[in-house]
Amino acid sequence: MADDCLFEKRADGVGLITFNRPESLNAMGGELLPQLAAHLERCEKDPDVRCVALTGAGRGFCAGGDVKGFAASGNVGITRERLEQGALATSLKLHTMRKPTVALVNGPAAGAGMSLALACDIRFCSDQARFVTAFAKIGLSGDFGGSWFLQRLIGYGRALEAYLLAEPIDAARALEIGLAHRVVPHDELLPQGLAYCARLAAGPTYAYGNIKAAFSFAESAPAAEALRFEAGTMIDSSRSQDFADAAKAWAAGRKPEFKGR
Repeated sequence: MADDCLFEKRADGVGLITFNRPESLNAMGGELLPQLAAHLERCEKDPDVRCVALTGAGRGFCAGGDVKGFAASGNVGITRERLEQGALATSLKLHTMRKPTVALVNGPAAGAGMSLALACDIRFCSDQARFVTAFAKIGLSGDFGGSWFLQRLIGYGRALEAYLLAEPIDAARALEIGLAHRVVPHDELLPQGLAYCARLAAGPTYAYGNIKAAFSFAESAPAAEALRFEAGTMIDSSRSQDFADAAKAWAAGRKPEFKGR
C-alpha cells in the first residue's frame, strides 16, 4: 500500500501527519483520505500524542479532490455515504478532538484541502501559503465542512464571496482577515511551526479538551446555556491531575509540568 499520508510520533508529544502525494499537490487520491482518517483515530486514542499537526510534502498543503483522476476515469467514484463518512472521520475529528490540531500550511490549500485546514484549531502558515475554495471553478458546491468553518472564521459575507468567486487568498490577506493565525518565512515553517505545536503539546491537554468543547458549544448556544456548559467544563477541569499538580507548583513558586491527565 502506498504511503500517501505519513505519520510521525515525535518525542515532544506532537503527532505530525504529512500528506504525501507531492506530484499532485497532495490531492485526495489514492489512499490519502483513509490513511489520514486512520492516523487521526490513532492520535485521538494515544495519550502520548498531545497535539496534532498536518502539513503537506512538496510545494503544496493539499489540493483537495483529485480532479485529474476524476477526469481520466470519467467517474467521481464517490457516493454520498462515503463522502459523509470521509468528512466526519477527518474534518469533524480535527474540530472535535480533545487535543489541539494545527495546520502547518506550506503552500496551496484548495477545495477540500482548504476545508481540512479550516477544520484545524490553528492555521500556522508559510508566506507561500494560499487558500482557495476552488469548488465553483469546476461546477461544485463544496465539501468537508468548508462552508461551516469558513463563515465562523471570517464572517458570512466574506465566506460566501470566497465560495462564489473562488479567488485565491494569499498568506498576508489570510492573516489580515483572521483566516491564518501566524505567517512566517517559508523556510521557517516547519521549525517554527513544530516548536509552536510542541508548546501546545506541553500544555494542560485535559483542560484543552474542555476549552474546545466549551467553544464548540458556545458557537450556537444561548448565553445562559453556554454559561452553564462552561461551568461544567470548569468543574471537570478542576478535578484533573493537571490542575492538582499545577496548584501545588503555583503555591511552591514552580512552573507546572502538565501530563495531560
